[in-house]
Amino acid sequence: MTAPRRALVVVDVQQEYFNGPLQIQYPPREESLANIVSAIGVADSRGIPVVVVQHHMPAGAPVFVEGTPGWELHPEVESVADGSRKRIHKQYGSVFAGTDLAQWLRDNNIDTITLAGFMTNNCDLASAVEAEGLGFAAEILSDASGAIHLANEAGKVSAENLHNTLMVLLQSNFAAVATTAEWTDATAAGAVLPKSNLVVSAIEGSAAAV
Repeated sequence: MTAPRRALVVVDVQQEYFNGPLQIQYPPREESLANIVSAIGVADSRGIPVVVVQHHMPAGAPVFVEGTPGWELHPEVESVADGSRKRIHKQYGSVFAGTDLAQWLRDNNIDTITLAGFMTNNCDLASAVEAEGLGFAAEILSDASGAIHLANEAGKVSAENLHNTLMVLLQSNFAAVATTAEWTDATAAGAVLPKSNLVVSAIEGSAAAV
């Protein structure tokens, strides 16, 4: 099996996720942040391109208005997001929607995206799902991402349950799930991260439910 040609896509590590209503709740955001910064360092040491993404909303929106403090990257990411990085501003959940990322990946002979950043339950999920249709393999770093508590007309779910459920969902079809340490080892070896599929996950799920 040929080695993956990876890019690390750092998704929306912005101040909105550290202050205010969108604070990441699980895994603890400072732990996720440390792992994101670690992954950037690993990517740089391995010659893996790093893409830095920021979400923006129009003036008057409650969050992510460009130029406001909440829109800014976290300082620990901003400090390493120099001019050599591919920078993307997006307005939809997926990092691909309305951006030139897919073409940039193809132009740079990249076949696998590694997602780190926020949120598991929105932009990470949307990006992994869209990657499949565009022909890219996806990976997600489970401890370098994070979710929030949710409640609405459909019910409620804790950030921990939401994050863990989505990791199982992604591993079943859309993305290989790994810790930052496991991904670091895989990049050193040029190895493909293991990923299940829907049939195997269904069979194992039925057995676990008995």
